[in-house]
Amino acid sequence: MSDEQLQVELVAADRTVWSGQATMVIARTVEGDVGVLRNHAPLLSLLTDAVVEITAEDGETVIAAVDGGFLSVANNRVSILSEHAVLAAEIDTSAAQAELEQARSADGDDAEARIRRAEARIRAAERS
Repeated sequence: MSDEQLQVELVAADRTVWSGQATMVIARTVEGDVGVLRNHAPLLSLLTDAVVEITAEDGETVIAAVDGGFLSVANNRVSILSEHAVLAAEIDTSAAQAELEQARSADGDDAEARIRRAEARIRAAERS
């Protein structure tokens, strides 16, 4: 067993949201929640609209909301790729609440997805 930490990259379409060494990553996939520690078996999975929790090497917990995407784990490297990802500290809770209310009153095929995204942002902001 190696003492090497996880190298984690949380990447959105327009930027690298967070990058660094970590001891643990928790994410919600379509199969359920998954926790990743060093020397985890290789994994490729689809993410849901949810909260991702990264425990940085210094003990700080990084919370982010992702709008689905992919989780890849191999050789102590974790890649979290999402069209849109935001750190909890960057979330405007009032705007997320307004987005949730609009999504709940909206009709259409994307209303449920909009509700999940807004709820994930609110949960992330509450955990920070």
